[in-house]
Amino acid sequence: MNTTQLFNQPTITFKRTVLMSMMAMSLGGISLSTQAQTSAQSNQQEIEQLRQEVQALRALVEQQQRQTAVVTAHVAATPAPASKPVMKIASGAEFNLYGNIRADASYQVEGGATDWPFNQINSVALEGNNENSDRFRSTLSATRLGMDFKAPVAAGDKALSGKLEVDFLGGASFDNLRIRHAYISYANWLIGQTWSNFAVPDYIPETVDALVYTGGSIKRTPQVRYTSTISPETNLVFAVEDPKDKTVTQRLPALTARLNHKLADNITVSARAMGHEKRINEDEKMAWGTGLGVKYDVVPGTTLKADYYHVKGDSSFVTFANTGVAVTALKDKAITTDSQIAGQSEFDSIIVGVTQQFNDKLRGTLGYGYMNFDQDNEYLAAVNPTTINKDLWQTWANVFYSPTKPLSFGLEYVYGEREAVVAAPNGSTKGEDNRINAVAIYNF
Repeated sequence: MNTTQLFNQPTITFKRTVLMSMMAMSLGGISLSTQAQTSAQSNQQEIEQLRQEVQALRALVEQQQRQTAVVTAHVAATPAPASKPVMKIASGAEFNLYGNIRADASYQVEGGATDWPFNQINSVALEGNNENSDRFRSTLSATRLGMDFKAPVAAGDKALSGKLEVDFLGGASFDNLRIRHAYISYANWLIGQTWSNFAVPDYIPETVDALVYTGGSIKRTPQVRYTSTISPETNLVFAVEDPKDKTVTQRLPALTARLNHKLADNITVSARAMGHEKRINEDEKMAWGTGLGVKYDVVPGTTLKADYYHVKGDSSFVTFANTGVAVTALKDKAITTDSQIAGQSEFDSIIVGVTQQFNDKLRGTLGYGYMNFDQDNEYLAAVNPTTINKDLWQTWANVFYSPTKPLSFGLEYVYGEREAVVAAPNGSTKGEDNRINAVAIYNF
């Protein structure tokens, strides 16, 4: 080996080493570059996936916002449900007004003589005796206006409440303003005029006729009433009432009692009793009566109602009854200072019907009412027997249609008969009530 070769050997070795190091570094760089590229691709895929999820979430949010905007717009465009406004005065009392405009009409094939479209079954003409045939009658006298009120009371946490309600069925012409209800109530007490505690309307099947039919009663009396709650299902109500019986000299009010009981969620009953002194001069007789009412929701939408009375010596509580007492008259049938009570009328009555709610706008009722009067010779001898009835009955069918809550339209057919105790000169003892009734009501 020469000197040149000796000096070149380490150089070759160094170059080889450097070359090999550079190759290793290059391979390492290639490897790192490959790994970085792979990692970048993976990150890019994750970023793309996240971007897609964000876009999907954004689309969902925008959809929800659009739906919310639609719902909000619909709610804003839909008026709030109507409710009766409550008005307050400075004393803290509050009250609300209510009522209706009611138009009644009737086409009478046969019926009573009074010029109004309501029931007159107890006085319809006997056949062949000045009958009232083919008559059209109408009125708005049953239109009513009312006010409920409530006021705080200093003692205790109970409130004083009350009602004032009027219509236009008063007076001889049946078109004058009259009081229907006017009372105040506090705790268990009620003072004023409202439905009689004895002759309640709760168990009368629905009618288009504003005066109901045979066997029913819609009596309102001035009274003082006390209610005792025995249990959540039972209460007992006592009252002293003024029945406004103009046929006698009234010295004392009538005493009435009513027991209300809920047998089940769909059955309620009411047992009632009444006692009232009847007085002519110094002669006195006690009138009395009992009543029983039932309301039964047979199935949802189908309701059965029935009401029964047995009464002796009174005609002021149950509608269409014969005069409660007969009075002896010594001169020209007029009551004198020597007049006495000759006898008392006695009767049984029942009214029953079923109401079917076909849907939220349409309902109908089928009903029947009957009254039977006992005959007393002393009673008949002291009255005009041609005006006294032996039997009364009526049957009816109606439908009510309410297209909207304030409006209601009713149509009804009724047929009934009365049988008089004494025949007319032509021998007839029966009179007929044959009508078609209609009503239109706007409630406010």
